[in-house]
Amino acid sequence: MTSTTMTMTLPMAAQKLLPHRPPMLLVDALVAFTPGCGTVVSEVHAEDLFVCEDGSLEPVAFIELIAQSYAAIKGYEDTLNGVPVREGFLVGGRQVKLLSKAHVGDRLTIDIETSGQLEGFCVVDGVVRCDEEILAEGSIKLWIRD
Repeated sequence: MTSTTMTMTLPMAAQKLLPHRPPMLLVDALVAFTPGCGTVVSEVHAEDLFVCEDGSLEPVAFIELIAQSYAAIKGYEDTLNGVPVREGFLVGGRQVKLLSKAHVGDRLTIDIETSGQLEGFCVVDGVVRCDEEILAEGSIKLWIRD
């Protein structure tokens, strides 16, 4: 076990794993990790970029939450492997279902699983929950720069 591995304890602030900064940073911390999978938490704040006047989160934010959650997992994995954190880009969404709304003060849990990879492209399945209620779920496509 390397010293890098020993210092990589969870939970870990997402800001250490992503290039995003407020107001674009929507996720707070990586709380669970296995290669290609993980769980991230996020609290919806009034000053977040995608919050509407009524305090609800815009639906498009769920896709960004899944993308940023995957970025946190990949950033953690890159760091564990002793390589610089790579940039990634959201390419699109596939079969994303928006089932309910999130509001300011909600604590969200985002579960991520990599379902496919090919030459820098990834397909990622994500589920966004508030408590036990599923708010959104679906697959997104990303490109990770080497």
